[in-house]
Amino acid sequence: MLWEIIAWIIIGGLAGWIASMIMGTNASMGPIANIIVGIVGAVIGGFLADLLGLAPEDANAFNLWSLIVAIVGAVILLFLIGLIQRRT
Repeated sequence: MLWEIIAWIIIGGLAGWIASMIMGTNASMGPIANIIVGIVGAVIGGFLADLLGLAPEDANAFNLWSLIVAIVGAVILLFLIGLIQRRT
């Protein structure tokens, strides 16, 4: 159980870091923000993948598809955060 949580934190951090590099926000984010963005992005990406019928059979598996889904969700999250910040 503990190793699964640690693995999700690492995958979340990696997904958040890649998404922040894609969106150009890497300089303003630290490792904790990357982890949070990656984990929330994984939830968003998983929801959208399920909605579109693209969710894998084993959603808890650590594989390339899960990382891609987390990155896409994190990019969407960073995009929405950027929109909100521009309005204020």
